[in-house]
Amino acid sequence: MTSLLDNQAIIRFRRLGTLTIFSVYLVILAGGIVRASGAGMGCPDWPTCFGQWIPPTDEAQLPANYHEIYAQRGYENTQFNPVKTWTEYTNRLVGVTIGLLIFLTAWSSRIFLKTDKTIFYLALSSFFLVGFQGWLGSTVVASNLKPIMITLHMLLALGIVALLIYTITRSQRDFIRQLDIGTLPTTVKTVLQVAMVMTLVQVAMGTQIREAVDFIAHEHSYIDRQYWRDDFPLIFYVHRSFSSLILFTNLWIVWKLRQQVAQGTVLLRTAYALATLIITAILAGVSLDRLGMPAIAQPVHLLMANMIFGFQFFLFICLNYAQQGKAGSV
Repeated sequence: MTSLLDNQAIIRFRRLGTLTIFSVYLVILAGGIVRASGAGMGCPDWPTCFGQWIPPTDEAQLPANYHEIYAQRGYENTQFNPVKTWTEYTNRLVGVTIGLLIFLTAWSSRIFLKTDKTIFYLALSSFFLVGFQGWLGSTVVASNLKPIMITLHMLLALGIVALLIYTITRSQRDFIRQLDIGTLPTTVKTVLQVAMVMTLVQVAMGTQIREAVDFIAHEHSYIDRQYWRDDFPLIFYVHRSFSSLILFTNLWIVWKLRQQVAQGTVLLRTAYALATLIITAILAGVSLDRLGMPAIAQPVHLLMANMIFGFQFFLFICLNYAQQGKAGSV
């Protein structure tokens, strides 16, 4: 039997972990804003920004020959832009906050060394992965924003979120095993697995489109966004059509859960949230296609894609634990 002190520590761990998960999503959103606005080189050095821990707000605060200084470092045509500089700097600050939160989550997970050491080691692994993510971020800057490095940076963020979701969900598995899933057919979990794979394929196609858009944006000097669509690669049209298949597959899952699972349960709330995320992602994608690539739609589309996989993964873990509880009660 766990003591009151242990219960408080477990609750604190779950709250910290949940906050960390949504903070990682905030980092993904911030990174999307940086990328959509072309602010990635707003700070051409790392970890400082224009050689300062707190970046300047005016070009007059920089050395007169700063163009030559950064050209010698491999960053030609470096031009100070206060909006882009502070956009990138804010992105870095959010990343530092994640580092602190993940450390606190890992530290608070030590309570499970008594009952489930796997939770502690998973939380600790997440902490080290965030550290690696920070190093990878510096490499992205050093590579002068090579598309492949940006994509790896984003995919690692997706992996960190998945690991955190599993860790926090595992800490609640006794509760989840008590969920009543009625006569929910096992095919729902199988289709959900297929849907997760489809989402990863869609994200992979999206990263290739994103790399093409980065090139197109650079060619247009990040203006005349309404003309970018004319240069979209063929994979964009596959990506667009594939979204319909993803939508109907996930709606089938939501429909089955609505039929078999009681209202108000975490399973059904997650399913409804999943449907909302997918519809929002599609609407953001449509606006990119039909409304001249509005800048705000790009990071929203990216964020929704990442959250869709996260909610699918959480739902899959919950169904797995709930089925274990159902089997154990027979």
